Amino acid sequence: MRAFTRFSYSHSDRWPMARKPPTKPRKNASQKRSRATVDALVEATARILVREGFEKASTNRIAEVAGVSVGSLYQYFPGKEALVAAVIDRHNEEIMGIVRSALTEVADMPIEKAVRKLVSVAIEAHRIDPKLHRVLAEQIPRTGQLKDVEAFNREVHTLVRAYLESRRNEMRKIDPALATFICVSAIEAVAHNTVLNHAEMLSEKTVRTLVDETTRMVVGYLR
Repeated sequence: MRAFTRFSYSHSDRWPMARKPPTKPRKNASQKRSRATVDALVEATARILVREGFEKASTNRIAEVAGVSVGSLYQYFPGKEALVAAVIDRHNEEIMGIVRSALTEVADMPIEKAVRKLVSVAIEAHRIDPKLHRVLAEQIPRTGQLKDVEAFNREVHTLVRAYLESRRNEMRKIDPALATFICVSAIEAVAHNTVLNHAEMLSEKTVRTLVDETTRMVVGYLR
């Protein structure tokens, strides 16, 4: 996902123009028992995607791992694509919760401290279940979740731009929209590529170095 939560994709990743499978749940789970069933199905889908891949994530397999009947699965989801979309939504919301909190926290910080915080949070957010993150990067174009990702992008850009506007006296003269785009893109590129390069295997020292160098790059640009 772009903007701290970007999933990269190319035009070649898109499905053909044929009709896409439905990706919306059949109904919302309102009761405690039904929510538990939905949670089990979404969690099972995530585990299968990481361990076995999209092609092996059949509805029968998902129901088996979740410990529910296939009939129960179809009460809530029309197919595996809808379940993958639910996994994407849950993962995005988890990451964006962290990002929103960080952007609120840095509101009154000077630029260098704020940028360091945002870089740290972006890398840590992307390291939440990095294997799943890599799998979902491939599945977003298939499930039609790009609109949701773009909504997150716009939210992050709006919040970062508001912060930069409030710190004009610490910055060189530069268009706020351009500064926002470059800062978010630079931070996102580092965070996203950290995940692609097996973030779970990086030492804490390496992560600190990534934070230091990315902070130096972004602050240097702004000043």
